[in-house]
Order: sequence, then C-alpha cells, then structure tokens
Amino acid sequence: MSTGMKTENYISYQLLQKKRTIRPIDKKAGEKVRRRWDSLAKPLDSLGKFEELTARMGAILEDADFNWKRRAVLVMCADNGVVAEGISQCGQEVTLAVCKSMGQKKSSVGKMAEVNGTRVFPIDIGIASEEEIPGVENFKIAPGTRNFATEPAMSEEEVYQAMDVGISLVKRCKDQGFSLVAMGEMGIGNTTTATAVAASCLKLPAVQLVGKGAGLSDEGLQKKERVIQEAIDTYDLYEATPFQILQTVGGLDLAGMVGIILGGAYYHIPIVLDGILSVVAALVTYEMLPETLDFLIPTHVSKEKVASRILEKLGMEPVIRGDLALGEGTGAVMFFSLLDTAMALYEDGTSFEKMQVETYQRFE
Repeated sequence: MSTGMKTENYISYQLLQKKRTIRPIDKKAGEKVRRRWDSLAKPLDSLGKFEELTARMGAILEDADFNWKRRAVLVMCADNGVVAEGISQCGQEVTLAVCKSMGQKKSSVGKMAEVNGTRVFPIDIGIASEEEIPGVENFKIAPGTRNFATEPAMSEEEVYQAMDVGISLVKRCKDQGFSLVAMGEMGIGNTTTATAVAASCLKLPAVQLVGKGAGLSDEGLQKKERVIQEAIDTYDLYEATPFQILQTVGGLDLAGMVGIILGGAYYHIPIVLDGILSVVAALVTYEMLPETLDFLIPTHVSKEKVASRILEKLGMEPVIRGDLALGEGTGAVMFFSLLDTAMALYEDGTSFEKMQVETYQRFE
C-alpha cells in the first residue's frame, strides 16, 4: 500500500506532531450521565464501573443520550516475521486460516458478536498472503513484518500508513453511525511483538512480562523471553521513543490499533479495549499523546501478565476478570452484553421521583 505520500501528510503524523488538535471530552455530558444514574431507584454507584464507563462514553460522544447499541469491532489481522524464531506453537498459515473463518463470520468473535448485534469488520492490514479473503477488507500495508530478531520490523512510513488505516476506519465507523468502536486482532506471534513493545516502554526485563501466548512449552517460553530481551538490548530500546519501539519490534496490527485510538480521540468515538494487543496499543498511544487516555474504555484484563501491568500504569480498572486470552475482540464483545444489561436500566429505569421516594444524597 505504498501511497507516495510525504510523511508530513499522514493524519497520524500531524496528530503526533500536534499539528492537529484533539478536542477535550465534554465533562458536562459525563456529569449528566452520572446524575441520571443517581436519580434511579438504586443505591448510589451500585452499578460500579458501568456507571463510570458510561459517563465516559457520554463525555466522549458529548451526549448523555448516546446510542450504545451501534457498535463495531475492527479486527486488525497481520503476520509477524519474528515467528521465524520459533516463538509460537504454530506457523503463519494459521493467521490466514482463522481470517478466512472470520470473513465467513464463523470464528469466535463472529459467533459471539451475533448474540448481541455487534458488527465485526475483519481487516487485512498485513497478512502474509496475496490471497483475497472473502469478507475480509484489504488494507494491506505489507505481507507481514520483517523478523525483528535480524532487522527492524517496519519502516517509518509503514508505521504511519498502518496508523492512518486505523484512523480512516474510525472515521468510516462514525460516518456510518457507530457510537462505539472496539479493537480486536488476529496474527500468529503477536503476543511476542506486543510484549517486546511493552517491555521496552515500561523499561522492564522481558522475563517479568512474557507469557505463553497461544500455548508454549516451558522451553518455548524461555526462547520467547530470550528473543525479546536480545532485541531490546541490540536496539537499545529502553532509551528509544515509543514510535521507535513500535517501528522496531511492533507489528502492523499493533500500529493499526494505535491509529484506531488516535482516530477515536480525533473523531470523538469511544475506543473499547480488548486484550493484550489493545492495551499495549493504548500504552504506546498514551506515551506519544497522553490525552488519548480519556477516549478509552477498558473491558477485561488478559491472563497474559503484561496486560495487568499496563492497565495498572494507565490507571484503568477492567470490568471482567475472567483470565480471557482468546483475542479477536471477544472480550470486548462480552463486555457489550453486560453493557446492554446495565443500559436497560439507564434507558428505562424507575426513578426515585416516580416512586415518590427521596433520593440518596451524595456526601463528598
């Protein structure tokens, strides 16, 4: 997807260089959401995180009467050259196979999204195949990244291109009337790239963060740790910028997700996080542009240990703690079902006024 465009013309570049401003969230709309929750016939804050997160949604969308039912999952699909180092139980052919199933709405996220009416959009941003996949949109930047054990994973232009894909997809979702956009991913080896990026940004040894991904042996886990730590040391990533880290050991899916977060902040669309890839994307974007944090909705904490470290750093409390690690955006889709239940009360709950009962008073 070579555009011939100068780097300065990418929206992502302009946002990161602050040549385009991000409008702050509407805190008054958020407070209006909180007051409505307080008016309902229930104890104050009794729906916990759902009251907090829906208030944030209202603030982002600048409307206390936002339509939460129109939601999409953007599933960024890409391959990672570092798979050549034997850091995964299976090969890149699995990415293609799962994406074909995803295009037919037969993969995990498709089946789960059907239950609560969420739309799933699989995106080929870097699958290592030239095959056109029915039901999967082709935004391919390259047929996978390079092996970061031997050379940087991406060029600077490839990172900006991937980010711009994410931004453009959020704009399209907004234009089509979606109010919530969740992020999913599919790509063999992407827990390795995500952990390498996270360890570099957090300045922590790989051994403290690396997990078994889709299922590694103890020997495979040690190899994964070694590959990541050697890359950090070789490229001196503890001293690199977040962009340089992403370019060196990240993936096209991860760069695209950074773009989705930038797009959410720029176009005022709540971005719903899923598992490890999405929270690493949140960390990178926050390090580059801290105001993007206001536009993120956490849903669950992946059983990959790096996820909890990042959520703690970002000050985010997930709703679901179920040791999920399925990917594809499935955790976000599960959150939407819970959101539907909570919002049924928000939309049509009995108020204290209707019951002619005095409301609870909030004491600060």
